[in-house]
Amino acid sequence: MDARDKQVLRSLRLELCAELLVEGLIIQYLYQEEILTDNHVQEIKAQVTNQRKTLVLLDILPTRGPKAFEAFLESLQEFPWVREKLESKRNEVMLMTSVDDQLLRFPQKILKKSPTDQQISKLAQRLGPEWECIVLFLGLSQNDIYCCKVNHPYNIKSQIVSAFILWRQRLGNKATVESLCAGLKFGEVDPSVIQQLF
Repeated sequence: MDARDKQVLRSLRLELCAELLVEGLIIQYLYQEEILTDNHVQEIKAQVTNQRKTLVLLDILPTRGPKAFEAFLESLQEFPWVREKLESKRNEVMLMTSVDDQLLRFPQKILKKSPTDQQISKLAQRLGPEWECIVLFLGLSQNDIYCCKVNHPYNIKSQIVSAFILWRQRLGNKATVESLCAGLKFGEVDPSVIQQLF
C-alpha cells in the first residue's frame, strides 16, 4: 500500500472504528481477494469488541501489498458512505501531494525569489473569493483587505493585485514564491494555477 493510502487510513482511523462492522462481508471479501490470510481472519475474529476488530484490520491492511486499499474500498458494499469518505479523503491527500510534488520540481532559486508583478497579475486573474483567506494566511490583516477593497471598489482583480503587492512590500525578502505557494495550498487553489504561474 502506498504512503498516500496509509495516510488516508490513519487520518480516518477513529471514524472507521465507529462506523464499520468488519466481521461480516468486509473480512470475507478481503479473504476471498487474498488480502487477508486465515491467520488474519482468526486474529480479527478473536477480538472482543467491534472497534478492536476494526483496529486490528486497519493495522493489517497497510502491510498487505499494493492492492489492499482498493480491495478494502470494494469490500465496503454495505457502507457506501464510508467508501465515499475514504475516496474523498484520498483525493484531498492526492491534491496536497501533487502541490508538494510541483514545489519540489521548482529550483530553489525560484522558490526563494519574490513573485514578480506579472506573476501577481496572472494570479489575480485566476483567483476568486479565496484570495482573502490566502492573504490572511500570508500575514495581512482584515484591515489591510478592507483598505484594498476601498481603494479599488469596482475591480476585484485590482483588489487582489494590491493585496499581494502590499504583502510583498511589507514582508520584503520573506515574501517568496515558496510562501505564496504555501498560501495557495492553504486556500485550496487548484494545483494547475501554481503550475501556470511558474
